[in-house]
Amino acid sequence: MGGGRMAFADLAGTAAWGTLAAAGVFAVAGMVKGVVGLGLPTVAMALLALWMAPAQAAALLVVPSLLTNVWQMRPWQGVPPLWRRLAGLQLGVCAGTWGGAWWLGAPAGEGARLALGVALIAYALWSLAGAQGVTPPRHERWLGPLVGVVTGTVTAATGVFVVPAVPYLQSLGLQRDALVQAMGLSFTVSTLALAGGLIAQASLPPAVWVASLGMLVPALLGMAAGQWLRQRLSPPAFRRCMLASLLALGGYLVWAGRAVLL
Repeated sequence: MGGGRMAFADLAGTAAWGTLAAAGVFAVAGMVKGVVGLGLPTVAMALLALWMAPAQAAALLVVPSLLTNVWQMRPWQGVPPLWRRLAGLQLGVCAGTWGGAWWLGAPAGEGARLALGVALIAYALWSLAGAQGVTPPRHERWLGPLVGVVTGTVTAATGVFVVPAVPYLQSLGLQRDALVQAMGLSFTVSTLALAGGLIAQASLPPAVWVASLGMLVPALLGMAAGQWLRQRLSPPAFRRCMLASLLALGGYLVWAGRAVLL
């Protein structure tokens, strides 16, 4: 896919329409997270990739994703035991993300959009099917790092870090609150690893940190709106609509990037 420096002037504010559109995307993505508890990076990457390179979208994602997921990790006293259990997964995520960044470079071009589309379709189909396996505790020692490496590689290629980490976490039999906390922990590590990979590829200059920080406000406003809506909507119905939309967006990105396969 190629690495190197990228033109991020648009994200720093020289294209007002792009900044406003990105803010709208993060508001929508934050609302989704507020309603169903996850989906901010996935929705944001899917929508932003419609008009910008995936590496640019991933760079914008760093601050809103990091801070909202750190918040999701509360209560803090539950983090140490979760970390001990999930350390292999998190180390695998870091290894896969940084290895993928070195191998693939910053996600850019039609190949990156194609990979993102495939990841969105896989996640949406798996979630809509309601499939959920069970991982015996004796397999966590070797399966966790393997899932982490695969998740990290997908993250490096697409900027999306839900597959296969989320299905794996759901297979561990965690209680609901512990599962939400575990996803917050995994997403936080993935975001930090992604930021490290982008920095290594010279794809995260200071201007982009400022632009990413600016996206935090609409993301938080969207989350607040989503939490308000959660009291008035059916979260399962909302989630199905979100997944159907991701499936459609993934299909579009695959169709747009089909030339890579020809």
